[in-house]
Amino acid sequence: MVIKFIIKDIRKEQRLTLKQLSYKTGISSTHLNDIECNYKMPSLIFAIKIAKALKVNINDLYYIERY
Repeated sequence: MVIKFIIKDIRKEQRLTLKQLSYKTGISSTHLNDIECNYKMPSLIFAIKIAKALKVNINDLYYIERY
């Protein structure tokens, strides 16, 4: 089982740039990019900030891929 983040898809649907999301969350665009590319896992606090900025439920940020 792999947990993936679909933050990029949600951000693109809302027509936000990475820089705009960075401004809304206070998280650097480099760190957000690493999270979007699934290189890093966001802390719970960062996940909450991202969910609030995107106006979605925190559960909507995750996709669980089962083998």
